[in-house]
Amino acid sequence: MGDITGFLKYNKQDFSKEPVEARKKHWKEFVQRISSQDLQLQAARCMDCGTPFCHWGCPIANVIPDWNDLVYRNRWKEAYQRLTETNSFPEFTGRICPAPCENSCVLGINRDPVTIRNVELAIIEKAFKEGWVVPNPPLKRSGKTVAIIGSGPSGLACADQLNKAGHSVTVFEKNEDIGGILALGIPNFKLEKNIIERRIDLMRKEGVVFKTRCHIGVDISIRYIQKEFDAIVLASGAEDARDMNIPGRELQGIYQAMDYLRQQNRVNKGIRVDTAERITAKGKHVIILGGGDTGSDCVGTANRQGAKSVKQFELLPRPPLERAKDNPWPQWAFIYRKSSSQEEGVEQDYCILTKYLSGEKGHLKKLHGVRLEYGPWDPVTCRATSKEIPGSEFAVDCDLLILAMGFLGPSKKGFVENLNIELTPRGNIKTNASDMTNIKGVFASGDAHRGQSLVVWAICEGRHTAEGVHQWLSA
Repeated sequence: MGDITGFLKYNKQDFSKEPVEARKKHWKEFVQRISSQDLQLQAARCMDCGTPFCHWGCPIANVIPDWNDLVYRNRWKEAYQRLTETNSFPEFTGRICPAPCENSCVLGINRDPVTIRNVELAIIEKAFKEGWVVPNPPLKRSGKTVAIIGSGPSGLACADQLNKAGHSVTVFEKNEDIGGILALGIPNFKLEKNIIERRIDLMRKEGVVFKTRCHIGVDISIRYIQKEFDAIVLASGAEDARDMNIPGRELQGIYQAMDYLRQQNRVNKGIRVDTAERITAKGKHVIILGGGDTGSDCVGTANRQGAKSVKQFELLPRPPLERAKDNPWPQWAFIYRKSSSQEEGVEQDYCILTKYLSGEKGHLKKLHGVRLEYGPWDPVTCRATSKEIPGSEFAVDCDLLILAMGFLGPSKKGFVENLNIELTPRGNIKTNASDMTNIKGVFASGDAHRGQSLVVWAICEGRHTAEGVHQWLSA
């Protein structure tokens, strides 16, 4: 490293955020980046450790110390080249990745870790600004064709890698926009859609073909796709949302989180939604079931829509403020964190089981729950037993209930059933080491294969699947 004592001389300086009351009035990104000079000092905090565990923490194995050193030395273009050797879309991960690399930073053992994600975002945005990111189509085509079903981060990463290898790639997307969860699932205040469009435009110029409003298995037969293409990649995501079977579930005012988020993203694009179908939190008591990233996105959305109150209930106990003894560095720290959306206003509660829902004239009015008590962790089942606490029953006003309780794998209707694709016990698509399914020439990638996970893991999956497809086509 250029300054091996930088971690002793410079304190952590994070990106700032627009004040809460100001940012709740709009849907744009609100993170305010710092200057290139300040970022160089932040990169200098990378400490030239003997074993850089940030590599271990990063799913795509970014060579983080290298580009930190290059940024510190003001060699930004080389830093961009090094970064993009391992990461297909640093402009996405630099915004929405929870940065497991920072949890594994050696400096983070007893100090603030290096602001790795911030440096990553600064590199790629500087590269776009300076004109270093240009179309680079392959010099020669292989003559092989690949169909990728789904345009989320795994499908895009797979398409990008296969196109670079010289194969002719067509990406099919059932919705009107390319990007999958990036485009319609993640709110604009975390990822503005022009960022996605900028990357898609680049991929088009490099030769990738995108087809929207093409629902494979519904609009187009998967058998037809098999005949027309040499290989198929199923990158449709994990869209089978977890639901609940309790009294009152039929009441109006209960929605799945992704339906809620997708609609608001479409409204932000200027698409008109019929009043009868509009899902809005304005003037309502909102409860979100689920404490993960999707639930957090719903919190930010509800606050921007003008909710009267926002509560977020989690079935599990609240995580500790510090690492537990069985969760040491460099593992991901399972600790309590507040997202930027939760900072904007939400009442969080834990160990809550929803028992039933009640309403008036068919509309939801109250949620009835009970508090849970958890026993010791069972290493065999990998879960703790729970029981209801007698006398802890309660009811709370609720006009809008959002279910953000996770996903059960890819949708089974359509190509999964039509091709008789084998599934894992958890309901995900089963593959071999090369990501090929039980059907010859049909591969699976991303959440459809791995189960619901992070965008950075989807990119990792896409790149790995592309390698498997390329080797199979080359053979």
